[in-house]
Amino acid sequence: MMEMKHFVMIGIAIAVIIGVVAIFLASSDPDGLESTALVVNGDKLMTGETPADAEVVEDVHPSIAYESPMPDYALPDMGIPGQIIAMLAGIGIIFVIVLGVARVAARQKECGNK
Repeated sequence: MMEMKHFVMIGIAIAVIIGVVAIFLASSDPDGLESTALVVNGDKLMTGETPADAEVVEDVHPSIAYESPMPDYALPDMGIPGQIIAMLAGIGIIFVIVLGVARVAARQKECGNK
């Protein structure tokens, strides 16, 4: 049986490989939610290419507005390296969150068995 440490390291390596490769395979066409918003606003037809000047206009209340640290999954003005850094940062953040949740769950399970 594989040790847990090796299993986790292999999982991280696979996530990094998929994350980096995804940058080069991703479509520049808007995703489903953004595409739907463009159709609703009348800036895009249901089928066909998205016009280059199409932009989603959001009616956001100032109390919940925020600036994304990595808009469009990239670091501004860095091109492909900025996308790779953003992807690796995202993978790292998710890993830390999952590790924290797993440790809390393990402690609760350990306390429940006593």
